[in-house]
Amino acid sequence: MHSSTAGVTDSQRLQLLIDAIIDYAIYLVEPDGTIASWNSGAVRLTGYGTDEVIGRPLSMFYSAEDQAAELPRKALALAAERGRFTSEGWRVRKDGSRFWASVVIDAIRNQNGSLVGFAKVTRDITEHQKTSRALVESEQRYRQLLEAVVDYAIFQLDATGVVVTWNAGAERIKGCAPEEIIGQHFSRFYTEEDRANRVPHRALEEATQSGRFEAEGWRVRKDGSKFWASVVIDRIVDESGALIGFAKVTRDISERRNAQEALAKMQDQLLASQKLEAVGQLSGGVAHDFNNLLMIVIGNLETMERHGRQLAANVNFQRALSHAKRGAQRAASLTRRLLAFSRRQALAPKPIDLNNFLNGLQDFLQRTLGERVEVQTVGSAGLWQIEVDSNHLESAILNLAINARDAMPEGGKLTIEAVNVYADREYCSRNPELSPGQYAVISVTDTGLGMSPDTLSHAFEPFFTTKETGQGTGLGLSQVYGFVKQSGGHIKIYSELDYGTNIKMYFPRYHGTATEQDEINEPVAGAESNKVETILVVEDDEDLRIYVTELLRELNYRVLTAASAQAALTILLQEQPHIDLVLTDVVMPGINGRELGKRATEMRPGLKILYMTGYSHNAVIHHGRLDLGVDLLEKPVSQAKLAQRVRDMLDRR
Repeated sequence: MHSSTAGVTDSQRLQLLIDAIIDYAIYLVEPDGTIASWNSGAVRLTGYGTDEVIGRPLSMFYSAEDQAAELPRKALALAAERGRFTSEGWRVRKDGSRFWASVVIDAIRNQNGSLVGFAKVTRDITEHQKTSRALVESEQRYRQLLEAVVDYAIFQLDATGVVVTWNAGAERIKGCAPEEIIGQHFSRFYTEEDRANRVPHRALEEATQSGRFEAEGWRVRKDGSKFWASVVIDRIVDESGALIGFAKVTRDISERRNAQEALAKMQDQLLASQKLEAVGQLSGGVAHDFNNLLMIVIGNLETMERHGRQLAANVNFQRALSHAKRGAQRAASLTRRLLAFSRRQALAPKPIDLNNFLNGLQDFLQRTLGERVEVQTVGSAGLWQIEVDSNHLESAILNLAINARDAMPEGGKLTIEAVNVYADREYCSRNPELSPGQYAVISVTDTGLGMSPDTLSHAFEPFFTTKETGQGTGLGLSQVYGFVKQSGGHIKIYSELDYGTNIKMYFPRYHGTATEQDEINEPVAGAESNKVETILVVEDDEDLRIYVTELLRELNYRVLTAASAQAALTILLQEQPHIDLVLTDVVMPGINGRELGKRATEMRPGLKILYMTGYSHNAVIHHGRLDLGVDLLEKPVSQAKLAQRVRDMLDRR
């Protein structure tokens, strides 16, 4: 059987094969650069027919700029010299359009080695070139994007954790230039403790197994400083699914963590403040009722004591009476401290010069604390005035001084210092109970045993004490806390075990001028007269009302009583009898005592009002101070003090 190509020469057979290839332009070029043969692929690729190119120069397919640069001649010269020339570049079709060509030129030599021409193969790879360029451009854009990101450290690791790429964000955050870190293991940025615990190794293991690892933790910069980092590690695999490395993104979130910690601390402070406020509300209510009871107990004990002197001497009776009275007075002192903590005590603040105040305190505190404690008071030049109740301020500092003495059983030094301070917004953001502004700060510092963090967190709570049973009530610091808060200030404790304690009391700067001493009310000349003076007693507690009434009658006053403000107003509406003084409780159901006093003076101008209270409940005290023109007795009050105050009121002009 004969082949279909029988009778065809090898040369013809080769030409048929070449013409069958339509995706490649294959042609022969003479040594002088003219075209000798042309296949169908060349026709399809360039648009020229065979008769249009045979005998013409190879340069006709090159662009004008390439022809000017003599690229065709150079290509043939290199092919002749090296045997082969390959390149890529723009070529021109018959219609003038361009395509990106892959070119191979092989030198053809005869048996003698003489150059007889060139075989040239050209392929249109425009689409491939576009794809490649797009890929390159995409990679460039991606690299530019990574380099533009400075808030994130974005880099790649190989499968073992060695750094292979490094962006500008990584350099900024970690402090290492690319040449300093590429080729090193990423674990160098972990703390020594984390490296010892194989944290970097476990991170890569998790990323390998699950595809991703996320965590937060301390990382170390080149200079050794630490920062709190958010870390994400993603696994990178090839087309077969084999692990080839990891993509790692690290962000410095130290500021966010600090803000979260500050917020949590602020919330803790607010919770502590709210807890103290709630306890204060409870304490104030208890103290009010308790003071009414104590006034009855103490008053009747005083009555028994007064009448007991007229009986035959009975030592046991007098001792028992004395013990009962002392116990009742201690209970009264306790309620006063509770009222101080709950900010219900009656304050009469006045502007004071702290330098003078501290100078007057030095000797008194030294005598009180004894020789084993060295007391030093330090003022400041230009110290701002504050407006506080000086008696209660002295009591607060004395409380702190006694606490300091007890914390220095072997003796030590107590320093009381006053300075001017401006609390800015940053400080106030950390201490939300304080408003920005100017403050005079009284600082009380000891060199004693100090407090543990747990003790410190409970220091202001009433009845909390570290002393043995019977050695203290635990109300000292809570009393100081209440006084400072009621005075519009702020108190802060700094303490460390074995290093002592520092307590700072912030009082707002007083911007007014110093006030003159209140005018002393002198008794009216000839006050002693034979007329009977009438007192209206207004008290909702029946037992207390009976006790006060009997006491005043024993003092030869005419007494009218009312169980409520409404009943008292009914009596005052009548023209008779004449009333010289209204003695009224402040806290009563319905109309309170303060409102009664206002209405009473409107109905009877010049009528004198004396208030009694177990606690103020903001009826006669506003913004931490006693209302102007208000005369107040704080329960429980002794018979002698009640009698004296009533007499002073009646004798006042």
